[in-house]
Amino acid sequence: MEAKAGDSAPSRARLGRPYDVIIVGAGLSGIGAACHLKRECPDRSFVILEARDSIGGTWDLFRYPGVRSDSDMHTLGYDFKPWTDAKAIADGPAILDYVRETARENGLMDRIRFGHRVRSARWDSDEARWSVAVERAEDGSTEISGGFLFMCSGYYQYEEGHTPDFEGQQDFGGRILHPQFWPETLDYTGKRVVIIGSGATAMTLAPAMANSGASVTMVQRSPTYVISRPDVDALANTLRKWLPAKLAYALTRWKNIALQGMFYRQTRVRPDKVKSQLLGLVRRHLGPDYDVKTHFTPRYNPWDQRLCLIPNADLFRAIKSGALEVATDQVERFTESGLELASGRELPADIIVTATGLKLAVMGGVAFTVDGKRVNFPDTMIYKGMMFSDVPNLVQTFGYINASWTLRADLTARYVCRLMNRMATTGMRQCTPRLKEEDRNMLRRPWIDDFSSGYMQRSMHLFPKQGDRPPWRHAQDYALDKKLTRAAIEDGVLVLDNPVRAQRVRQRVA
Repeated sequence: MEAKAGDSAPSRARLGRPYDVIIVGAGLSGIGAACHLKRECPDRSFVILEARDSIGGTWDLFRYPGVRSDSDMHTLGYDFKPWTDAKAIADGPAILDYVRETARENGLMDRIRFGHRVRSARWDSDEARWSVAVERAEDGSTEISGGFLFMCSGYYQYEEGHTPDFEGQQDFGGRILHPQFWPETLDYTGKRVVIIGSGATAMTLAPAMANSGASVTMVQRSPTYVISRPDVDALANTLRKWLPAKLAYALTRWKNIALQGMFYRQTRVRPDKVKSQLLGLVRRHLGPDYDVKTHFTPRYNPWDQRLCLIPNADLFRAIKSGALEVATDQVERFTESGLELASGRELPADIIVTATGLKLAVMGGVAFTVDGKRVNFPDTMIYKGMMFSDVPNLVQTFGYINASWTLRADLTARYVCRLMNRMATTGMRQCTPRLKEEDRNMLRRPWIDDFSSGYMQRSMHLFPKQGDRPPWRHAQDYALDKKLTRAAIEDGVLVLDNPVRAQRVRQRVA
């Protein structure tokens, strides 16, 4: 049985004692980070602070019909724990079970404090320590301190999704839902459902609801690139029959990373060719009479926005069956009985789902100060895709937009372990990325500068900047990141030192 709020009594005994590491978030990233720490830094104390009352993060929060990954589990899974299910494109409950199982196998449940929402964090250089202000669900606020702060809270707001202000929304007589807050008891059998959106969530919801007895129309302002793949990896399943699970998993993971990287590079150097291939596959699924140009031909190049993966052509099959229609048009207004589109067409609806995106949150919405000065992250530069200029002992996990999130999360966690072990070896307690003089005038670019999706563009001004050279580039490239995170810790940019007070104490002792 999964532990809930109040079940982490062994951790409470440490209240008031500083931890070596504070991990924020008990989702896919946070559980992975804790596993790496326990394996590679066994002498370090750590605690996991989780705002909700259960682990799993995204995979525990989202409960809409058909919720699944659009990445294969051989790369979305942890590098140390093989994914052994037959399905490589897994549904939400299976992924949640995988995260929970990982936490139990690694003895993490008593390291998690549920119902602990981090509100702010302040760094004291004299102490070389973070003090984290936490709001507790059951018994008020508290403060927890630690030498290193590892942010694994994801990149979007759990409390609120993105919903445009549609005219007439208050006039609609049916039910309006956002996928982020799906009611478990909703019965949509036989209902007329309109889904607004064209991203991964909409393309997951639409066939799932259509296949469960709803009449579904997916309204999109503009098309998205879509590619179908089987939800099983035949090679992976064959390898598991003949090889040890870890070896079979490693080979499949290597194969998928290589293929994903190769495909992404092709979209950068031969976008027209890739576009033609993708649209050709759509035509093959939907037939010569379907208007692919209107409904599945984006105005941008492949991977300028996220490409949507659909398992077993479920979206296309729902369209061909007649249970699902795609309408490419602007929403003019909500009416009492449905939607009116800019073309004048009216769509009757009992339920309208606003699958219109996420709201991003920088560093989990936590307010940071360093020696009394507020950290304004847009003024900072990102170091190796995980740390911030002039901010000590702070790491954020931020995964890939063009590959599986966990690929980057594993690299980040392994780097943190190497860093902490190096600091222990050298007797240093503080690590801070510092811009060299020759880097201070380098070109500053957005955190993500080649991705035009609305949910990213709406929030890029709130994020740190990247530079035009390593280690200040945020390359979104697994091969480059792997080399960068395995390079020497002391690279002339990351400064390892001791706080002033610690030096004074050693001098007095001497």
